[in-house]
Amino acid sequence: MKERKILMRATEIPTVYDPHAVEEKWYQYWLDNGFFTPEIDPKKQPFTIVIPPPNVTGALHMGHALDNTIQDVLIRYHRMKGDPTLWLPGTDHAGIATQARVEAELAKEGLSRWDLGRQKFLDRVWEWKHQYGGKIITQLQRLGASCDFTRERFTMDEGCSKAVREVFVSLYERGLIYQGNYIVNWCPHCHTAISDIEVEHEDTAGHLWYVRYPIAGQKGYITIATTRPETILGDTAVAVNPHDERYKDLVGQEAILPVVGRKLPIIADHYVDPAFGTGAVKITPSHDPNDFEIGQRHGLDQVTVIGQDGKMTKEAGKYAGLDRYECRKQLVAELDAGGYLVKIEDLAHAVGHCSRCGTVIEPLLSKQWFVKMQPLAEPALKAVQEGRIKFVPERFTKIYCQWLENIRDWCISRQLWWGHRIPVWYCSDCGAQMASREDLSTCTACGSANIEQDPDVLDTWFSSALWPFSTLGWPEETEDLKYFYPTSVLVTGRDIIFFWVARMIFMALAFMDDVPFKEVFIHGLVLDAEGRKMSKSLGNGIDPLEVIDKYGADTLRFMLITGSVPGYDLRFQWERVEATRNFANKVWNVARLALINLEDFNPSGVDTSTLEFTLADRWIRSRFTAVRNQVVEFIDSYDLGSAATALYDFIWDEFCDWYVELAKLRLYGDDSQARKTAQYVLWDVLERTLRLLHPFMPFITEEIWQHLPHEGESIMTAPYPEAIGTRDEDAERRFALIQEVVRGIRNARADMEVPPSRKSRVLVQAGPEAIAIIQEGSPYIMSLAWASEVVTGPITTEKPQQAVSFITSGVEVYLPLAELVDMDKEVARVKKEIAAMEAEVKRSERMLSNKGFLAKAPAEVVEKEREKEAGYRDKLARLKERLNRLQGNE
Repeated sequence: MKERKILMRATEIPTVYDPHAVEEKWYQYWLDNGFFTPEIDPKKQPFTIVIPPPNVTGALHMGHALDNTIQDVLIRYHRMKGDPTLWLPGTDHAGIATQARVEAELAKEGLSRWDLGRQKFLDRVWEWKHQYGGKIITQLQRLGASCDFTRERFTMDEGCSKAVREVFVSLYERGLIYQGNYIVNWCPHCHTAISDIEVEHEDTAGHLWYVRYPIAGQKGYITIATTRPETILGDTAVAVNPHDERYKDLVGQEAILPVVGRKLPIIADHYVDPAFGTGAVKITPSHDPNDFEIGQRHGLDQVTVIGQDGKMTKEAGKYAGLDRYECRKQLVAELDAGGYLVKIEDLAHAVGHCSRCGTVIEPLLSKQWFVKMQPLAEPALKAVQEGRIKFVPERFTKIYCQWLENIRDWCISRQLWWGHRIPVWYCSDCGAQMASREDLSTCTACGSANIEQDPDVLDTWFSSALWPFSTLGWPEETEDLKYFYPTSVLVTGRDIIFFWVARMIFMALAFMDDVPFKEVFIHGLVLDAEGRKMSKSLGNGIDPLEVIDKYGADTLRFMLITGSVPGYDLRFQWERVEATRNFANKVWNVARLALINLEDFNPSGVDTSTLEFTLADRWIRSRFTAVRNQVVEFIDSYDLGSAATALYDFIWDEFCDWYVELAKLRLYGDDSQARKTAQYVLWDVLERTLRLLHPFMPFITEEIWQHLPHEGESIMTAPYPEAIGTRDEDAERRFALIQEVVRGIRNARADMEVPPSRKSRVLVQAGPEAIAIIQEGSPYIMSLAWASEVVTGPITTEKPQQAVSFITSGVEVYLPLAELVDMDKEVARVKKEIAAMEAEVKRSERMLSNKGFLAKAPAEVVEKEREKEAGYRDKLARLKERLNRLQGNE
């Protein structure tokens, strides 16, 4: 085997692990040495991730912690594998959220943005961004995120802004961006249109109002049902299904709009569901997207009765100026008084709310900018269907495809000041409309200086959709763009597949002629312990920094990863945090023990061919190889939770609880050659295991590794550990038998409540091969199972008397009772326990046969007593069995 070049000897570490003393030190060391910044190497295939840019206004929440821990595990793993690895960080300008934050600050000063004017307001936003906007990046660093901060980007920096202009104008020139009057989702609180996927539909307890509309020129009525009676004032038709026999004679006639008196045509349209309500529906083209489409088909008028402030317009007549819900209340009362209100039914239905502020969305007719989606969606759909982009888990492919197959045009204009202002100018003299990559000062058609830029800004997701290539320098052909694009994988939550993932894909295909990433890894949400989504309203959010302050970043990271399953939500539980903290302490303590025993050991130049490896050595080296290969397989398939769990089990159970305990026999012994072998294996497996664990727990592994004999400047730039040769299945099989015997002895002693200080012989009967294994492992059995001697022999019909016994894998094991307990005292003690337990059984029997108790006691009390009786009977049976064993009756 090739010798390993080692740079230093072992040094001790403190008794207790203090993450706060470690994390800041090593993170600064990594930054100072430029370990996060990759070099372009044309001979190697890079591994690239662009961070889902958090809002510049944001603070780290548990979803960010999970998302970025997953990315950091992948990044550190590929960096150690020798791939030129780029994790590109940045933040999003977050139009609505940031503007709202600054407006709230202004309100404290008694000012509004209108008092300042557009430019001064934007100056204030930039000031706020420079002062507070980097908070979340600092918080990501506390998590251990190994991003290349020399390449940090912002969606409104100069380069990204240039990319946005280029894309907008190019799409405009291709006829894929247009202006039109359409129904948009309007937030009266945020004072802007929002896209369909920014609307959160919440189940709401509402009502269905049935209202009679008189038929013009007749005595009859047609009754409609509506969930929004305030929009009745904007009705311009009544519609029925053309196949609805109930209304066929009314189609073509007119109805009279109650209260208002306006005549409405009664039309037939296939959209109407005959089974909903009465089968007749009111049509309000200005306040419902489906009604708008019906209105377009039938050439209906558009009457806007609700304004952008959520109040009734002058078109609402005497209700003008009222809040929409106050209007509803008063109008329903007037309809009732006039005899038009037939009935009101309770109805649970989904109501759209603004995802930003929670205000109920108002569908309004508005002039907005849109992107034609069909020409862009088709290539994006094809890229996934052809396998050029793979979703993990695969089930999200179907969700993505269904959305693109039913996509509507994307409303991209927002009535805000903070954001990418729409690069379109209007000439007041000749009426020209001009989209330009550069700011204009004169009309390109007539030369007039009397031009004005569109006041709206672009949807935040427009610039985010360009993130994979704009951050690498596009539209310039930079070295970064040529080398690191397309990126390797996008890691994101399932909640923004439509917001972001799909848009990045169609924009990349349109402007890079290539996919933006090869794989999309979708993880779930972090829920509270009860399975609820964390939110301010529930007050159940957990601040990741609180966890880091108390337990350290590694504990938070490892807890989140071990709890994650691709595509599924995970629950945050403080008990799991505590358990992970205990694991970190276990790693620290075993490393401390190792370092104390490695102070006189120099692995440099050790020739492993001269070492005599014991069965335990061969076993742990083989188990490392198995786990190392398993971890690689799991990470490569994005099953990071299983990878971390495999590491946890190996470190805690196999390495710490078995191998290290057995290595102590030689570490503390007199045989110098045996001690040297144990030292080598202990160091070799621990050092490799630390490198295996590093992507998950970077800080504690760096601290320990720096105290071990090691090679290189940092564990994060050390090579990913190789397997220690091939699996030694013979050693694993032989050691597994010894483990079974040791566990069996420990369980038997525990049942007898025998203290570790009391040793006994272990008598083993087995076949020749098993006997050879037991004899080889007898020192392990004596050490770990408190045996005074291991006596082996063939299986015979004569079995040891008065002994505890068990059989495992064909091996019969006997423990002489007289060596485990004082027989006379133990017999007396067990008889006393039997008498006490018999009394408890009789007491419970009497209670459960008492009809008065059964009739009056609560059901749960009766059930609890039955459980007690069953427990008493079980314990009594075990005590009697034990007495028989003690008296030699078995």
